[in-house]
Amino acid sequence: MSSRLLSLLSEIERALVANDPTPGGGTWDTLRLVNFRLGLARLTLSIRSPARVTSAAGSILVQGFNLADGSFCLKANLAWQGTENSTVHAVYSKPETNWRMEAGQIADKWLDGRTALSEAGPAATATQAASAGAMPMAATG
Repeated sequence: MSSRLLSLLSEIERALVANDPTPGGGTWDTLRLVNFRLGLARLTLSIRSPARVTSAAGSILVQGFNLADGSFCLKANLAWQGTENSTVHAVYSKPETNWRMEAGQIADKWLDGRTALSEAGPAATATQAASAGAMPMAATG
């Protein structure tokens, strides 16, 4: 089932391009890293502008593992550039699992999160970063 990692990343890429073919007037620039032995894969997403400038957009980290009952599960951790927010989407391997539909749902969730961040604007991201950095630190001594 480790080959499921790479095929899921491919399906997610296809769904992203189908749902948003020209993000910000540019094109998707992706990088895939897969470690079949550990059951981990990462899809790093960037947007290349028409001026050939690439800006990071976020990533999707996929972990594949066997559950206690012997069935296979994939967990996708969706993250966006400029925020500490992330979300997880689990896919359980069952005979009726439609992997293309699951990949489409993961892509939709990632795009929805990216849209929400862009609508919140840079002020919300700066406020969030400031509040995350304002946590009290323990004294060392």
